[in-house]
Amino acid sequence: MEHRYEPREIEPRWQRVWEDEQTWHVDNAALDEAGVDPVYVLEMLPYPSGEPHVGHLKNYAIGDAVAHFRRRRGDTVLHPMGFDSFGLPAENNAIKTGQHPREATEASIASFQRQFRDWGVSIDWSREIASHRPEYYRWTQWIFLKLFEHGLVERRSAAVNWDPVEETVLANEQVIDGRGERSGALVEIRQLEQWFLRITDYAQRLLDDLDTIEWPEHVKTMQRNWIGRSQGAQVVFHNDELDADYEVFTTRPDTLFGATFFVMAPEHPDVLRLAEGTEQEQAVREYVNRSLAGDRSERGAADKQKTGVFLGRHVVNPVNGDRLPMYVADYVLMDYGTGAIMAVPGHDQRDFDFAQAYDLPVKRVIAGPADPAGESLEEAADGGPLSDDAAAGGSPSPDDDALPYVGDGPLVNSHPDFDGTHNREALASISDWLATEGKGQASINFRLRDWLVSRQRYWGCPIPIVHCDRCGVVPVPEDQLPVVLPDVEDYKPKGKSPLAAAEEWVATSCPTCGGPARRETDTLDTFVDSSWYFLRYTDAGNDGAAWDPAVTNRWLPVDQYIGGVEHAILHLLYARFFCKALSDIGVLDVNEPFQNLFTQGMITKDGAKMSKSKGNTVAPREIVERFGADSARTYVLFLGPPDQDADWSDEGVEGVNRFLSRLWRFAAEAAEAGGAVVAQDGTVSGAPGATAPVDPQGDDLELLRKAHWAIDKVTQDLDGRFAFNTAVAAVMELTNAISARRNAVVQDGGNPDAGAAAATAGDATGWAAIRFATATAVSLLQPFAPHLAADAYQRLTGLRIWEQPWPVAEQRFLERDEFELVVQVQGKVRDRLTVPVSASREQLEELALASDKVRAHVDGKTVVKVIVVPGKLVNVVVR
Repeated sequence: MEHRYEPREIEPRWQRVWEDEQTWHVDNAALDEAGVDPVYVLEMLPYPSGEPHVGHLKNYAIGDAVAHFRRRRGDTVLHPMGFDSFGLPAENNAIKTGQHPREATEASIASFQRQFRDWGVSIDWSREIASHRPEYYRWTQWIFLKLFEHGLVERRSAAVNWDPVEETVLANEQVIDGRGERSGALVEIRQLEQWFLRITDYAQRLLDDLDTIEWPEHVKTMQRNWIGRSQGAQVVFHNDELDADYEVFTTRPDTLFGATFFVMAPEHPDVLRLAEGTEQEQAVREYVNRSLAGDRSERGAADKQKTGVFLGRHVVNPVNGDRLPMYVADYVLMDYGTGAIMAVPGHDQRDFDFAQAYDLPVKRVIAGPADPAGESLEEAADGGPLSDDAAAGGSPSPDDDALPYVGDGPLVNSHPDFDGTHNREALASISDWLATEGKGQASINFRLRDWLVSRQRYWGCPIPIVHCDRCGVVPVPEDQLPVVLPDVEDYKPKGKSPLAAAEEWVATSCPTCGGPARRETDTLDTFVDSSWYFLRYTDAGNDGAAWDPAVTNRWLPVDQYIGGVEHAILHLLYARFFCKALSDIGVLDVNEPFQNLFTQGMITKDGAKMSKSKGNTVAPREIVERFGADSARTYVLFLGPPDQDADWSDEGVEGVNRFLSRLWRFAAEAAEAGGAVVAQDGTVSGAPGATAPVDPQGDDLELLRKAHWAIDKVTQDLDGRFAFNTAVAAVMELTNAISARRNAVVQDGGNPDAGAAAATAGDATGWAAIRFATATAVSLLQPFAPHLAADAYQRLTGLRIWEQPWPVAEQRFLERDEFELVVQVQGKVRDRLTVPVSASREQLEELALASDKVRAHVDGKTVVKVIVVPGKLVNVVVR
């Protein structure tokens, strides 16, 4: 009888079973009654714009494999699903399709739902959320109000990143090398009133708590670098003309006495005010406009020619009373410190280059080893060249008289209390002196900036704030939530929020005084929506609260989070901030959202990132229609280590399909053969009527050994290692062993069509071993190919695979008296020998050298050494 694998028939049938029986549903009440410790497995929720791509397939195939494995290890697993459906991706998709964003988004969600079901992903759909639906964003607004109530929300004028293509403001984290993360356009700087979340209040905790979570080290490093903690001093420089103070943060207070000019970033909000009314005003304005239109990623480059304009003003250096000219220069950025620096050209390469370009004085306040003691080191800005090592912040220049001097040494030309003290030893004492004299104080600075969350786009969560001429900024009362996003005909970006044109919606009454007021027309950044969705999943049906703390605190933190490394700074940082802030507010008892993180690699095509413009995209829908979901799922996990990039191959997915077809055929044959069944411990019970168990021997024993080897291998690969590719390879290896034993049994007359009654006792035992090994292979493959596994396992055992415990390897089948020794000569395999496990290193060497195949490559040559790796190989080195 022909046995043909038909995924188009098998997969929908099992999907209907799981959906009808709500197999993957987890009930919170039942969980409480059972008193079990649950496990939360979660993949990053997708943007529903268009259709799913292979990145989604890989992400959810990884998560589903983890969920299935943990369930069968005895855990109650929460595995939910939702959609990050507000924001630029969904809105841009709507603009492209010509649909209203709500229609385009719902259509995309329907496509995602359909395909995720077609993939057979084991999702608890009862907890589904979508961030654009009022029942969800009602609680996004509630969180915003809670943060506002506790002083973690501010509205202020600031220099902001403006994307000229998206026509909206971007957070710092959404600007990559001076360009918009999504559009790739050069970002402009504009001064606007914007809403910020005070993430900087949590900078130190965000840094410290990285040590409490199990995340890839490269992700932790990215967050540490972005938070950017520096220790130094905060010093105030006073401008007499405008009676204004300007703070500078420096990590080098030891060089304060060497400052000879003062520089501000073009984005600094006071630059134009300082130049106003001076002869420099027009030149400053032109320079600022020119700087802001350029590429910010190049501004800080060490080799870039330094440019700037005098502001026509001065500041007083508080440590020595020197009047320093003030400049605007594009090599200073607002991203770090205060956007203003004290320039010390004697000890900084960029400051030195600027001083040379504008004929500014250079003062040296750190002496090198070759400097004459007690003599002045103040010079003109014509010092010698700086060594490459010193320019990079490394060792001092070999020429200690060169300028700038970036090495260490005793202080000179500074203050009597510090001259002669080594500069590194003086850092703390100078900071203390600044505080005592009222000139500054020791300080810690962070590169992290407050999170700018307002967007001048339509498709986003309305900010629950009204503006009243009498009362000012007024929060919307909680009992009036949600503030529903109105439908508008013209939702395309215009440089200001399209909601401003919805006059009837904008006009409202003040919750405080009852007078006329205006709604806030900016919407929230979509990363606000995705910074708390994992909380809502735990209590998605709660209509009276965002979550019940008793429920959420039981599920969180997420035990295993899975997603792309591209979110290492944005989403992952913001979600951590939300948990800490909500915990401080008192509505959550968890400080970290994700205990374990796995970051997946990208799937490329022909060595390049997939994109429609390159014509190298792979549509999962087409792969599933052609080969079935199990083939697609298994292939993306077999492709290579899942944390690394891998290149898609059509031939590869065809090969996986052939492997699955073969395994399913073996299962169907073994099920029809009937007869003896092999228990987990390896004993064989005969056909009906037989009573005495029979121990397997010979080839059947070897097949059982292979099956238990596969159990051990796959279990280790899945138990926290995410080595899916080698796990699938192990099942393939077991399948090859099944094939060899099956062929031998069939050739001996044990035709599966004849049934067990017509087979000899040896044949019956052979089919029993095949059945056990096949059931084992199917069981181990279930996390990757759940449909095939469900169908084949039921044929073999009459049981539901997902209800069965994960197989456990019997130690006695893993222990062997002999093993295969690989013998190499000059690193090339020349023979394979079956040798005793107990053989010593000396015996292994003797056996290897006695091999005829080895001697053929050794005779006539000198054996230099013999390398023995016990239990594996011997390598003979000759010359």
